[in-house]
Formats: sequence, C-alpha cells, structure tokens
Amino acid sequence: MGAGRIGRWLASSPGRRLLDNAVIKAKTVAGAVGIPAVADDSGIEVDALGGVPGPRSARFAGPAATDEANLRLLIERLWAVPEPKRSARYRCVAACVWPEGRTVTAEGICEGRLTLEPRGTGGFGYDPIFIPDGEQRTMAELSPGEKNRISHRGIALRGLGELLAAG
Repeated sequence: MGAGRIGRWLASSPGRRLLDNAVIKAKTVAGAVGIPAVADDSGIEVDALGGVPGPRSARFAGPAATDEANLRLLIERLWAVPEPKRSARYRCVAACVWPEGRTVTAEGICEGRLTLEPRGTGGFGYDPIFIPDGEQRTMAELSPGEKNRISHRGIALRGLGELLAAG
C-alpha cells in the first residue's frame, strides 16, 4: 500500500476511540514498511457535550471541515452553557506498534475550560478557546515552549518514550 493510499485509508477509517485510531495508524504503517511505527490520535472532550467531539474532533463540522468550521460549531454548541460548566480536556493517545504486533501505548491529558471568545494566533484547531488549568491564556496565546510543556500530545509522547526506554 503506497503512502498516499495509507493516508486516505486512515482518514476514512476512524475507530471509535483515540486508542483505536492511534493503534490502527501505527499498525498500518508498521505493516506497510516492516519496521516499528509511532502514531497518535488526539481530540478535545467537552464535558457539557458528553465528551463530544472526542475522536471526531477533526471532523466535528463534517468530513471536510476546516479548523475554523469546527471551532465555530463548538462555540455554537456551547453558547447556552454557563462558563462554570464549560470544562474540557485535550486527550492524546500515542502508540508504537511493531510489524509482528507488539504494541505499547501512552496517554496524555491537558485539563482546562473553554471560552466563547477566541484569543491568540498560535496553535491550531480548538486552541483559541481552550484555557488550560492554571492559566488565564488560551493555548493559542501560549508560546510554543509553554504549550509543549503542558500539551496532551507532549505528555503522551514523552510517556511513550519513557515506556520504550524502559523496555
């Protein structure tokens, strides 16, 4: 399976959980190239929406949704939700899969709350409305170094690295 075909297949075959998606991606690449592969999947879980959009974060506003469309839809869905009930988290699962099937995974979570007024120009996706716990700034207002230190993806990948180093 060529790289283009792998990408199209992965984009059209999402699992029901972040863990499923990360493992499917890494397993597909490991099988195609014959060496261990690392992949991740991440999403935002909004408590007031029962954890939605979760694994569908990139396609929340539809299959070809832009970051802007996804952000706009999430703000619309939260418009009537009072600020104290707008808790959310970014969650990431990173997986390393060997061609023979051995699998190691790690998870990273960044808890926070959502604002309805986008702020900042850094980051992407939902970052302009996500305020990490302990911060007054959105993820889009943090420097890359500040964001990487607390990000769900950074936590998951550092955890995966530690598990792999430990054997």
